[in-house]
This record gives sequence, C-alpha cells and structure tokens, in this order.
Amino acid sequence: MSERDRAIWHAARNRRELIAAKLGRRDLIKLGLLTTTGYLVSKNGLSASDSGGNPQSPRTKPFVEALPIMPTTEPVTSLTPPPSVSPNTAINPANGLPFEGRTRDHQALTPASLEFFEIHQREVQAKVHPDLPLQTLWGFNGMVPGPTHMWKYAKPVLLRNHNDLPPPDQNGGFGIPSVTTHVHNAHTPSESDGFPCDFFERGQYYDQNYPNTLAGSNSTHAPEGDIRESLSTLWYHDHRVDFTSQNVYKGPAGFVLLRNDLDTGDESTGFHLPGGEFDVPLLFADKVFDAEGLLFFDLFNLDGILGDKFLVNGKIQPFFQVHPRRYRFRCLDSGPSRFYQFHLTDPDNPRSVNMFWQISNDGNLLPKPIEVSKIRLGVAERMDVIIDFSRFAGKSLYFENRLEQKDGRGPTGNVLPAGQGDNVLRFDVVLPPVADHSQDPATITKFYDLPDTTETPRVTRTFRFERGDGMWAVNQRFFDCDEVRFRVKKNTVEHWILQNSSGGWQHPIHIHFEEFQILSRNGKAPPLTERSRKDIVRLGFNEEVKLFFRFRDFEGRFPIHCHNTVHEDHAMMVRWEIDEEGDKRSKP
Repeated sequence: MSERDRAIWHAARNRRELIAAKLGRRDLIKLGLLTTTGYLVSKNGLSASDSGGNPQSPRTKPFVEALPIMPTTEPVTSLTPPPSVSPNTAINPANGLPFEGRTRDHQALTPASLEFFEIHQREVQAKVHPDLPLQTLWGFNGMVPGPTHMWKYAKPVLLRNHNDLPPPDQNGGFGIPSVTTHVHNAHTPSESDGFPCDFFERGQYYDQNYPNTLAGSNSTHAPEGDIRESLSTLWYHDHRVDFTSQNVYKGPAGFVLLRNDLDTGDESTGFHLPGGEFDVPLLFADKVFDAEGLLFFDLFNLDGILGDKFLVNGKIQPFFQVHPRRYRFRCLDSGPSRFYQFHLTDPDNPRSVNMFWQISNDGNLLPKPIEVSKIRLGVAERMDVIIDFSRFAGKSLYFENRLEQKDGRGPTGNVLPAGQGDNVLRFDVVLPPVADHSQDPATITKFYDLPDTTETPRVTRTFRFERGDGMWAVNQRFFDCDEVRFRVKKNTVEHWILQNSSGGWQHPIHIHFEEFQILSRNGKAPPLTERSRKDIVRLGFNEEVKLFFRFRDFEGRFPIHCHNTVHEDHAMMVRWEIDEEGDKRSKP
C-alpha cells in the first residue's frame, strides 16, 4: 500500500467514529469539523483530500460476469402484527406514528382492499466483481439492488418495511442504520412518501400504503383519474435526512414497475411493448474502491461523489446475452452525482451512428416513441428505450457513456468521440432467434396525450438553487425538518421557476408527489424528449426552467431538493405542504 493510499485508509478509519456516532452536517458544525458556512475545517486524518484525493480503484477486468436480473416481490397473505391506524409504540417508540401516520379521513386506508408486501433491510455480503473482495453492503431482502416491485393500478399495496440493519459501529466506515424509504415518484399520500424526516430505527418497521390510483382520482380535476398521467418506471431508495448519499451509495435501492391495461408488461396486449424477459430494468451506479478493494465514500466531499467503476444492477461492467429481437430497457441513473450520455457503440465500427427508440422520460411514456442516437440522464432520471437487436445478430455492442465529467459539480459539456468513453454494459447478440410479438416503435403513433397546460396559475414561485460560502441552499436558506417554506392550495395550478445560481455546478431537481411539465428552458420550448410529464429536471449551468404543476388528491408535507444526493444532504432541500388554503409566496 502506498503512502497516499495508507493516508486515505487512515482517514476512512477515523471517519468511522463520526458515522458510528450518527453525526450529520449539523453535528459536524458543532464539533468544529465543518464551518457554519459549509467549509471543511482542515483536520488531518479525516478527509481524503488531506492526502491528495480519493483512492484509485484496483484494476478489474471488464465484461466477465453476466448482468443480474432482480427477482420480483410477491404479496404475503398477512402481516404480524396486523396493520392498525393506532400507534404501535411497542415496536416503533421513536416515531410514535400511527399506521401510515394518517390524520385525515380522505387518506384513511381500507386494509381489506390491500395487497400486503413485506421487505427487510439487511446487511449483505456482495461480490461486485471477481477481482474484488466481498463487499459489506446494505440491501433489501438480502439483495443489492433490491427486488423489483411489480404493481398494478387499482390494486393498492401496503408494504411493511423492516429495519434489520447492523448497529452503527458495524457500518464499515459510512452509512447510518436509520432509514426512510421513498418510492420515487409515486402519487402517494404524504405519510407514505418516505419524507426525509420520517425515519425509523433498527428493530422498527414502517408501514406504507401505495394507493396505485391515477392522479385526480380524489380531486375536482379528473375525479375518475387521468389516464394521461399514468406512471410506469419508478424506483425506491433510502431518503434519510443528512445521510441519503451515504445510505444509497451503500445499496438500498430498487425498481417499482407500475402496470395498467395499456402498459401491461405483456407484449401481446395493450401498447404491445416488449414484455416478460425482454423488459429489463438497468440500474446504473458509479463507485470507487480503496487499495484493499473495499467500497470507499469520502464524507467531506461536498461537491459530489464520482466513482471510477461503473456498475449495472450491482455488477461492474457486466455483459448481457440477448436474442436478435426488440428489448425494452428501463435505464435509471441512481447516482450519487454522475450524469450519463449513453450511445449504442459497435466496436467494429465505432463511428457508426446506431439509432434506437426512446419511449419515456422519468416515470411516464412520451406521447409517442422518438428515434434517438443517445440518451442523457441526470441523477434519478429514468428513460425507457427500445433497442432492436435483429440487425446485429452475432455481434457485440456497448452502452457507452461519452459524457465527460471530472468531478461532482456536473458534466463539463464535452461529449467524447465514439470509442473514447466508458463502456458500461456489453450486449452480446448470441442467443437464437425467438418470436417477437412487440410492435415496431416506428409504427406506434400515440401512447397518451399530454394534459393541457394553458390554465392560469394561482401563483408563480421562484426557487434559486445557490451555493453560498461552500454550503448548498435554496433561496439563501438551508433545509429544516420543522420549517414549512410555503403551502400549496389543493386543486390548483401553479408555475414554478427554477434558477441555477450556483455557478459551476449542475443540479438534478426532484419535486415529490406531483409531476410537472416543462414549459420552457431558458425561455425556449424544451426538446421533444423532454415534452412529457416528469419528476426530475436537469438544471444546467446558469439555466432557468419554468414548470407547470397541478396539485390534487392528498394533503401533507413533501420536499423539493437536488438529487445530487451530496447536495441534498448538505441542505439543498425545502419542505412544503399541500392544504385547503395555501399561500401565495412567490419566493419561498
């Protein structure tokens, strides 16, 4: 081990004591390790930057393991103890929440109508690559990523989430065994949202109810629900205040696929999209490993964490054998801080432009498929694509990330030449021909129309995402669990203007609960691939984006935050609420 790597290793060992003590940003300020303005105090032996930066991961041979496919969860017949609207203080004494935290009649559940699911968050010994040792990670039901939830509209779900994680002094250097799980971006009551401050501890559980109803179904707008707002590709992840970046980096994340009678998962019905084994979720993550080959996280990197190893579904640079036919890939950037631009690269002819079809942006299908040569993903964005491998029989292709990014601030804007990016996943078109009952995307003329956006807003609110003296802020203020920055009136329309005033940083902004449509980006109409309902908007350098919202169905508290999870953990988040009165604060 070099002197530099030894210094980094000692820094990681010393930081374990901070994490074992459950120290967050506010605690580090009190201890004098972080200034109130956000600057790291120079403390030798704590930060990797004291010894010249993060370690360089050991070398690993690419494309030696197959892409894992996460299994799907199955409902259970009952839960013990049974769900109740009364607080279960014997098991959950810390939060004292009633089942779901429900306080309003319109959000009350009817247990007899629910499907029950149960999941356990546990320590996992995972092998991410044969050239690296076993990793001590955290996962759901013993898996990293977690199993895929396959749910359907009009079938409400109650999911009991158990915290079986190890104590803080067994965390391996980072992460806190105090959690709250957010299904991103389910149309869900506030108490089941996975709000960052609704965390629960080791030995406790939290019951969350997902109604799986169309937006508008409990509203004066579209009281039967608006089919145009159907969700499809969602994901779940830890959202614990001050510790989201550490916890998610450690593993707790997975997919939720929401079906309806059109997007069915069966290619012989509905929209006839590739289904079954030909509908494949892809969770992308980048990580760094220390000289011993163990997962490394620098607590004192406030810009954002970049890894030099690229994982797909928990494996470093896997391969995926496919048949010469159409596949649907659900692409997710799980972060914590990297942006991607994926191209389909033929190594025998890297300069060739290989087209494929983008059919969604975040959780929603586009109005119709769009033929593209690339997709760009910010943290937490999802894009579903259809790739037809029939013309590539016998060949191998790469999903190549050509977007240059040198640190957590965001991409530089440079797109690397073909063949000079990072080959993240290899497709081997080596399986025999099979029947393809999916429809050619070129012949699909419509999925759903977009809802109208011409209604006059009740209020227009402006949010400035800023960096002040080293700290992340929204409108010059930091997140506080107890501070309600503004209140939205239920059953109204609003416009939100998001401004990036942070200088040389980019921010993928996420708003919980209701999705939005982008009205303009820097005063111009958004590109076709962004003309959909979304829950993440990439806010580039000095950009201004205007959004349309319609708020319905449920009341309660929700956050807006940067989904570069390092920025989120350092206070770039706002609590807001929906109620019957609202306010008209233009600059919350």
